[in-house]
Amino acid sequence: MTLRITTEDGVTGIGDATLNGRELAVAAYLKEHVAQLLIGKDPHRIEDTWQFLYRSSYWRRGPVTMAAIAAVDMALWDIKGKLAGMPVYQLLGGASRNGLRAYGHASGADLPSLFDSVREHLELGYKSIRIQTAVPGACLGRGSAVVV
Repeated sequence: MTLRITTEDGVTGIGDATLNGRELAVAAYLKEHVAQLLIGKDPHRIEDTWQFLYRSSYWRRGPVTMAAIAAVDMALWDIKGKLAGMPVYQLLGGASRNGLRAYGHASGADLPSLFDSVREHLELGYKSIRIQTAVPGACLGRGSAVVV
């Protein structure tokens, strides 16, 4: 779930509003409750906007509300970085590490295709791979996941 905010000057910021299994709830919350609150707000006042959205919530601030607020926060920082002409991490104090560990997601409808996918991820340099394959006798799309 991705939120796009565009300023009146045409600068666009992107924020992630993913809440697995509840994407439609977050989308509706953003559209029905948050969007109209952002119109006319100064996009540079990120902390003020965050506090306003967090503290003025009529309902308890659960995962749907927090995913929506996080998306707005990210989009506003994206706008600020674009206007400043630098990546957001520079605005927040600079890099704190030189890299990070990530895993690939290998999958296959059967074991041979799964092993092919694992080999492809190893060739790409992944040291950790999440694997998922179909369960024999079950419908495709269901499987088990293991991190190796």
